[in-house]
Amino acid sequence: MAEVLVYVDHVDGAVRKPTLELLTLARRIGEPVAVALGAGAENTAAALAEHGAVKVLTADAPEFAEYLVVPKVDALQAAYDAVSPAAVLVPSSAEGKEIAARLAVRIGSGIITDAVDLEAGDEGPVATQSAFAASFTTKSRVSKGTPVITVKPNSAAVEAAPAAGAVEALSVTFSALATGTKVTSRTPRESTGRPELTEAAIVVSGGRGVNGAENFGIIEALADSLGAAVGASRAAVDAGWYPHSNQVGQTGKSVSPQLYIANGISGAIQHRAGMQTSKTIVAVNKDAEAPIFDLVDYGVVGDLFQVVPQLTEEVNARKG
Repeated sequence: MAEVLVYVDHVDGAVRKPTLELLTLARRIGEPVAVALGAGAENTAAALAEHGAVKVLTADAPEFAEYLVVPKVDALQAAYDAVSPAAVLVPSSAEGKEIAARLAVRIGSGIITDAVDLEAGDEGPVATQSAFAASFTTKSRVSKGTPVITVKPNSAAVEAAPAAGAVEALSVTFSALATGTKVTSRTPRESTGRPELTEAAIVVSGGRGVNGAENFGIIEALADSLGAAVGASRAAVDAGWYPHSNQVGQTGKSVSPQLYIANGISGAIQHRAGMQTSKTIVAVNKDAEAPIFDLVDYGVVGDLFQVVPQLTEEVNARKG
């Protein structure tokens, strides 16, 4: 069976969930070979092997931390040259998509971004994408070269499938471009204790109807009761009620959780573009004509200041 390269997203050896999803999808089309780079790369092997990686190629060098993107592309290209894979899978983060695009240019191959599903085909892997704010679903395959495919988080259920996970050192020669963009400083992001927005299984969002930064506490309380991430509409972010890093929508982040709860969000097309692929959508809005209700699985016409605290109370009661 052909091998499939999977680029590993990890933090000091702790593998992030989107990578485990990639391994699940990779097993449909071949044998996953993971590529883990940077500090703690060797520590990823156990988790990767548990989820189907037959091999784990690792490399660590100062360049991965000190310079942006290109050193990682150099390493992924080295892995590509060593393995000659049937496909290359990369998580659909901002950095992941840039790495994938640069690799595709280098190896003269087609690229598919933001896939939400993957299956084997007679002429190569077939990727499913959501197009035009998820109004249409398309199936695509790369017609030239080795497919490079980025996959949205929460697109597949993580499935364990123990494999050898043999660790091998990857030899990387950095190109002249590798040191072109240097990282001059880093500021650690303050932890909220909540999951990363784009990776969360549940997202609770607030919009214009929240009516002020001081009222986002009820959105956060519901999110915390569910172990969810907090999102915000563009209107709420533009008003300064919540940080831009939490914006869901066309000009913010795209999310695809198992459950999305929209509170006080009208459902403009720009917002729908960022959350329409969510598995189950619930909306709370006092306007029965709000466009968001055309999209939802469950809708509550009511005042969010009455509905949301009651929902939070009920969730907490059932947990107890």
